[in-house]
Amino acid sequence: MEPAGEIQRWQAPGLALRLWPGWADDPGVQMSLLQQEIPWRQESITLFGRTHPLPRLTCWVADPGCSYRYSGLANEPQPWSEPLRQIREALAATLGWRFNSVLLNRYRDGADAMGWHADDEAELEPQAPIASLSLGATRSFRLRPRAPLAEGVRPISLELGHGDLLVMDPPTQQHWLHALPRRRRVSQERLNLTFRLIRAQAASG
Repeated sequence: MEPAGEIQRWQAPGLALRLWPGWADDPGVQMSLLQQEIPWRQESITLFGRTHPLPRLTCWVADPGCSYRYSGLANEPQPWSEPLRQIREALAATLGWRFNSVLLNRYRDGADAMGWHADDEAELEPQAPIASLSLGATRSFRLRPRAPLAEGVRPISLELGHGDLLVMDPPTQQHWLHALPRRRRVSQERLNLTFRLIRAQAASG
């Protein structure tokens, strides 16, 4: 980790991360509005013939035409709410990227989690970063290389807190996986907003 002002950076083979601790201006208000206004759903996935509810609530918000499929789930976009519009504009000012979509995850307590995966679906623009905003309870965010990249490259664990902004720059998604493990002692909610850029051909098709 190499601090650069308020920005913390991690560099490793195939990995580039930037972290702005406490980036959100008013994270408590933002979280409350999103809890109330977002049409949260609990999706289910089928594995080996058995259906399982996802251990979190989700919502896909995007510009018209920006559908998205992950874990076998097809997501049609919900319209942008005013709090999400404001966050998107603030991200554009910070990062220089204007995202056309955001996947929201609501972890109701430490029993809700996310398994190992990469955000590398075909619809996503591979040259764009993924901006992840955390609201609510502090949770551990884990990263590990997909395969041994070099001697001494080890998994990474970050503690992401209320209002923190983590940016995963290319080519991180091609070479690393990430996860949010269960934390049974956590009783508070956490919201995570991952802003993405859907490719133009995917959005128009």
